[in-house]
Amino acid sequence: MNRRRFMQLAGLGALGATGMTALAGCGGGGSGGNAVRFAWWGDTVRQQKYTEALELFAQQNPGIEVRPEFADYDAFQERITVQTAGRDVPDVFWIPSPQVMSYQDAGLYRRLDDIGSLDLSAFSPEQVESYKIDGELNTLPRSVLTAAVRYNQTFLDEAGAQLPAADAQSWTWDGLSEFLIDYSRNAPEGRKAIHYNAQTDLCFEAWLRQHGQDLWTADGRMGFDTAALASWFEWWEVLRRAGAATNLSEQEGAQPEWPVVGDKVLMTFGNSNHIADEAPMFPDYEFGLRPMPVLPDAAPGHRFAYLSRIAVYSGIDDDAVDAAGRLVHFTINDPALLPIVGLSVGAPANPQVLQAAYGVANADEKKMLEVVELEMAEAQKPRHEAPAGSGTWRTIMTRGVEEVALERASVSDAAARVIADIDRELGQAS
Repeated sequence: MNRRRFMQLAGLGALGATGMTALAGCGGGGSGGNAVRFAWWGDTVRQQKYTEALELFAQQNPGIEVRPEFADYDAFQERITVQTAGRDVPDVFWIPSPQVMSYQDAGLYRRLDDIGSLDLSAFSPEQVESYKIDGELNTLPRSVLTAAVRYNQTFLDEAGAQLPAADAQSWTWDGLSEFLIDYSRNAPEGRKAIHYNAQTDLCFEAWLRQHGQDLWTADGRMGFDTAALASWFEWWEVLRRAGAATNLSEQEGAQPEWPVVGDKVLMTFGNSNHIADEAPMFPDYEFGLRPMPVLPDAAPGHRFAYLSRIAVYSGIDDDAVDAAGRLVHFTINDPALLPIVGLSVGAPANPQVLQAAYGVANADEKKMLEVVELEMAEAQKPRHEAPAGSGTWRTIMTRGVEEVALERASVSDAAARVIADIDRELGQAS
């Protein structure tokens, strides 16, 4: 695969020649011997925590040197694209959600089930099978995320209000919409029931699966139609028109930062793990977490979880494979990691480590663990990763959300345009 082809698949576009030379000049392939390059993303706090965790790994594995490569989320993806073109990928690396299949097509993953230093005994055969891509175990989940509803319990108490009961008859999309509209009628000045968050991907996927559709299909196409997308847009528009949801001006765009909306809204949709980082931004408030509301006639097996994956580079030097396996083992299997790095990346995928996490989790993190366990306990039909070439679909989705919320396009027209634009992107990757 050449450089241009991979950049098309990754949906990142071409990078400048200067950046290409700077990164590709680091050397080819893996580190060799007992030195392992390890790449992950996040903010500076996460960098500090994982650097501390790697010190523990070094104590447990004397003689193995870990060379960290850290960046924020977007820069991480750009760097991997350039490193791929130069065949200079880190030995062990996290996989951004839009790039799982792009990296697969680029041949970045090494098989994992032949690495003796990597213990998979905590995972059931069914779990291991579900982790495979194209029939090969070449990535593993380091954490599990689910779609979730986060709400401000302090605001509820101030209003003397209660959410609809958490049972299947009460915790429905229609029931939640009615509650949010009712809450907004008596909300304090400057506060709304929910912020307009229709672009959030896992929550949209929950909507689709309950309607018997999917975000992506097994053959790498869109699994949803215009009607399903339009119904999602309309659910949000009902709230906006009723004054229950913030408008885009109030929340400073379709993708606001949590500090902008956190004290303006009762509720938000998002990923289950976000509570770990975002609740502490407002320490005077108590937050709660629930699974997504459910349709009364939801399709069987609609529950799902997103697996945040880690991989070993296919071009790693043979004599570094054992050390890389030990590092992956430490990342997914060692509960000693948890008190150091916390749970901002999600619930541990390893069932044994998940239970150990309750012993070190704070109150907000325990809520996240409980929601993930609730979701994982339910029957789930297969979920398919975003196909190669779909890296810009979220941008397209956000553009559609903006068109609707700013009344620049009707719900039906915006939905049709989003579908057409995503299909065009996928067509370019075919």
